[in-house]
Amino acid sequence: MGSFMSQPLDPGKVAGPEVTSPAIPTATPAPAASTSPAQTSLLSNCWSCRVLSGSGLIGAGGYVYWVARKPMKLGYPPSPWTITQMVIGISIACWGVVILTDPKGKAYRVV
Repeated sequence: MGSFMSQPLDPGKVAGPEVTSPAIPTATPAPAASTSPAQTSLLSNCWSCRVLSGSGLIGAGGYVYWVARKPMKLGYPPSPWTITQMVIGISIACWGVVILTDPKGKAYRVV
């Protein structure tokens, strides 16, 4: 699955000791140019990725909220842990909505 161990061993690529002269200073590479914001986030480039992850988070948040709410519907009083679960569920669902709506407007559809 792409790991190094699954590849056949190439004897030409075996690392050996490098012989360099200590009297000759090596040049330091120039600092790399900064990457643009479009390259840093995969979610901002891929509409289908945003829809899949956003709807998945909304579903996961809804499930967490539903599981926490079920004992309350049976008549049990809410405990602090139940309230915490409900808040976490709502937070996960809100995270999914933010991914779907993209409020900053940085995302664009790649055709």
